[in-house]
Amino acid sequence: MNDIKLALLGSEGAGKSAVLVRFLTKRFIGEYASNTNSLYHKRLSIDGRQLNLEVFDPCSQSEESRCILEEPLDWADGFVVVYTISDRRSFLNAKNILAQIKESRRETCKGEVPICLVGNKQDLCHSRQVSEEEARFLAQENKCLFQEVSAAENYLEISNLFTKLIRHVMEQLKHRGDRRRYSGSKSMAKLINNVFGKRRKSV
Repeated sequence: MNDIKLALLGSEGAGKSAVLVRFLTKRFIGEYASNTNSLYHKRLSIDGRQLNLEVFDPCSQSEESRCILEEPLDWADGFVVVYTISDRRSFLNAKNILAQIKESRRETCKGEVPICLVGNKQDLCHSRQVSEEEARFLAQENKCLFQEVSAAENYLEISNLFTKLIRHVMEQLKHRGDRRRYSGSKSMAKLINNVFGKRRKSV
């Protein structure tokens, strides 16, 4: 059984938790508390391999401060960075988050960091503030996957993007040759146990 650890990052109101729950349960729930941290667990099979998936969904990251914890950046094998196409500020914040991930992993991770940039709320295209072309260019610039989705309307696209990211993570782990985590993994586990408590969720 392989362990895959993902971190979900994005601005308040971007709908990152909605995207995640849509993937995990196929259901859409529109309202989430953005001031809480959650750790989700799911067992799944991809390409015939059984996986234990853990997804860390922290409270939303503000654009005013560098509030991404260093521990999750070291702990995660891959990242999902979410913005909404109808809010340019969330896109600029996603750009800042990508830069923080790259900076954090520059010395500790050889090769590409598995990341998927996700433009949520595709159903609000009538109020679009971020073009698909601009977002795709940002993804190419940062060598990450890109997908526009609607958590409210489409499960399949969300499922496909997570599957692609997990495959990328599996490939990177194989290239590393062993299953050793980064140096922050033990302290991250302690942080999760101390901070989240009962907020572990299995789906």
